[in-house]
Amino acid sequence: MLKPKVEKILNEQIEKEGFSSVLYLSMASWAESKGMPGVAQWLYAQAEEEKMHMLKFIDYINERGGRAIIPGFEKPQSEWKDLNVLFDEVLEHERYISDSINKILETSIKESDFATQNWIQWFVAEQVEEESSAQAVIDKLNLVGKNNLYVFDRDIMSLRS
Repeated sequence: MLKPKVEKILNEQIEKEGFSSVLYLSMASWAESKGMPGVAQWLYAQAEEEKMHMLKFIDYINERGGRAIIPGFEKPQSEWKDLNVLFDEVLEHERYISDSINKILETSIKESDFATQNWIQWFVAEQVEEESSAQAVIDKLNLVGKNNLYVFDRDIMSLRS
């Protein structure tokens, strides 16, 4: 059975993961409308991954005797100055999610919830990969510069880890 503080913070994470999904959908739509189907595909894949993360939280809460609450999601931003700004926001958002996952781990430790401590470790490792993936895209963007976005857009899917 989940302790109330753990259940509360896990339910808060459902909203964060769901918002992540709609944020990446918005980014994907923007990229697609700007003629960057490769970037859009990368972002659509990220959106789907975040949706799966949200579902994992829902399943876990309910499996442990809690009740997952499905929230509404804030409307995400829909315009970006350029691709560099967009991917800087991706990295910043992933760091925010990493911090949130760490707070879940901290809460589960304080509440002596060993099952959640064990379960959340998958997300700890996943966030290391997410941040690394976003940083790799930023690094490649910095290398190619603004004059080679066609090549970057064509090759971005090879950067997914």
